[in-house]
Amino acid sequence: MLNEELRTTTIPLYTPEARAPIPRYDTSAPAQDTFGRRIDYLRISLTDRCNFRCVYCMPAVGMQFVPRPELLTSDELLLVVRAAAAAGFRKIRLTGGEPTLRPDLVEIVAAIKATPGIEHIALTTNALRLGKLAQPLKDAGLDRVNISIDTLDPQKFRQITRGGRLEMVWEGIAAADRVGLHPIKLNAVVVRGLNDEEVPQLAALTLTYPWEMRFIEVMPLTGVADVAEDGVVKSTELIARLEAIHGPLESLGLAAADSARRFRIPGARGKLGFISAVSDPFCATCNRMRLTADGRLHLCLLRDDEVDLRAAIRGGATPEQVEQIVRHAVALKPWGHGLPEHVLPTLRGMSQLGG
Repeated sequence: MLNEELRTTTIPLYTPEARAPIPRYDTSAPAQDTFGRRIDYLRISLTDRCNFRCVYCMPAVGMQFVPRPELLTSDELLLVVRAAAAAGFRKIRLTGGEPTLRPDLVEIVAAIKATPGIEHIALTTNALRLGKLAQPLKDAGLDRVNISIDTLDPQKFRQITRGGRLEMVWEGIAAADRVGLHPIKLNAVVVRGLNDEEVPQLAALTLTYPWEMRFIEVMPLTGVADVAEDGVVKSTELIARLEAIHGPLESLGLAAADSARRFRIPGARGKLGFISAVSDPFCATCNRMRLTADGRLHLCLLRDDEVDLRAAIRGGATPEQVEQIVRHAVALKPWGHGLPEHVLPTLRGMSQLGG
């Protein structure tokens, strides 16, 4: 059991063997890290399982999933959400794996939406099951969705996702649009030689639809580092390609704490976004942390630093103690990733972190 006095409490940090005492944090103000960044955005992985096997996300074979008893229960997950809200987190994004595989997804959305302090809840999905779930999720309080779509060619889509059906994903996008899960953002991970030639066609969606089409540099995470090694296409290269077709893009700037630098094709209804985590990182304005499906607070997407909340919760932590541990995790958040120094993450793959 955890000690009642948090000054003497120890919690697992980074590995189950490494423990460190945590101080008591002031609860009268929102949590900030040691660099003065307010951390108020929590991305929650509901499961590490997925109904796709995208080449930039999962290896083709040998994927090991977390045993179900090790996943956070709904009650445990909601305890973390309440603690995070008390620490000043305002925005929640549900991710996976594929979050729509979680059978209690609608109930989780409703419970998070009812949590005092949470102002916005979004979902990142491959949209395969969104055709049926869009309306129930909207009714439960979901604000909007990000949807992964890396090509508009059905055969290429099957190749990239290792078996996915583009028409079902498009039905999910249409359903999200129809029920008002706006603004809709579409995500494409761009890999050289795989789908980089598809970028103009994907960008052209914004000429017709008021959506944001976002292009993401592939990241060297565990299981797909070989894909990322020679596959990165810098955002500057993509912008140059599009400007060769459409003329100068209209710059819309970088919204506060947003990961995407936004542009517009002249006359387009929608927007373009470029997420350059590899070539032009946005660490200075990062406001996010990640909760893995097995209950670890992952402090930076491209580092291995973690704090084990599940162990604390199952060890008897009170809600107030969980809040203190969340604040401690915020204090431990590193400045940014170490890719320029060739420091690569080795602990988890993208499907375990949700991006």
